Amino acid sequence: MARRINFINPFGTTAYDDLIKETLSHYAMDDTTLEVTHLEGCPSDMDYFYPKHIVEAALFEAVKKSEEDGFDAVISGCCYDPGVMVARELVNIPVVGPFEASLSMLSYYGRTAVIVTDHVKAGAQMKDNVKLYGASDRILGLDVINWYVKDMVKDTASVAQDVVEVTAKSIEKSGAEVVILNCTIIAASYQRYLMNGGTPAPFPILNPNLMALSMAENLANLHQKGSYQVSRLGYYAQPQQEHFQKVSEQTRQAWRDAQPSLAKSFA
Repeated sequence: MARRINFINPFGTTAYDDLIKETLSHYAMDDTTLEVTHLEGCPSDMDYFYPKHIVEAALFEAVKKSEEDGFDAVISGCCYDPGVMVARELVNIPVVGPFEASLSMLSYYGRTAVIVTDHVKAGAQMKDNVKLYGASDRILGLDVINWYVKDMVKDTASVAQDVVEVTAKSIEKSGAEVVILNCTIIAASYQRYLMNGGTPAPFPILNPNLMALSMAENLANLHQKGSYQVSRLGYYAQPQQEHFQKVSEQTRQAWRDAQPSLAKSFA
């Protein structure tokens, strides 16, 4: 059965769409329609946490709209996994975060990993997420390549070269068996390098975009066949009382009403 996956670049810009399409579409299943989209009326990056919250608000609307438009799964395309937990409260289709997917797939590649991410501030968030996902005993270290995504997309070849150098040092230093590239744009840059004939590393380097796509496709299959269900008993519970349902409806409408002004602010 065919499936539609929406890979949402959670940035208020088109700057990253083509790179993700180029480096990810080839790996989709033959009967998967992979669409790469972006957000509107929100910041163009979230390397700092303040704008990240507005990005997530925009993402919630995009996720709800994706379900309404018939997508079978959604990927929140950043390794912060922005909005993933909240979005699972909002919709019944699978919502996948690239970092969570990478940790879930790690055992198939090796027992332990080192994370390579973009910069020190991002690394601090990644360390928190490692604890959140219960993987502290599997992650043996974290290193950075000292890039911001706004610059990476302009020089993917240099990003890939830094990946080659940093990952080799990270493996040697940490004793880990696997590298997780914990940034979707780092991963896409390195994937482009491989697609253009670059030499693969002698150890597994997990591309979180590919891990997320694989997870989304398989969960979408299960959802289509009635074997995927988000538990509404606790963490992902949805409002049942009329009062809380109304609050949720008002929240969505308030966001929609604010869109024209937000679009002007972030144009």
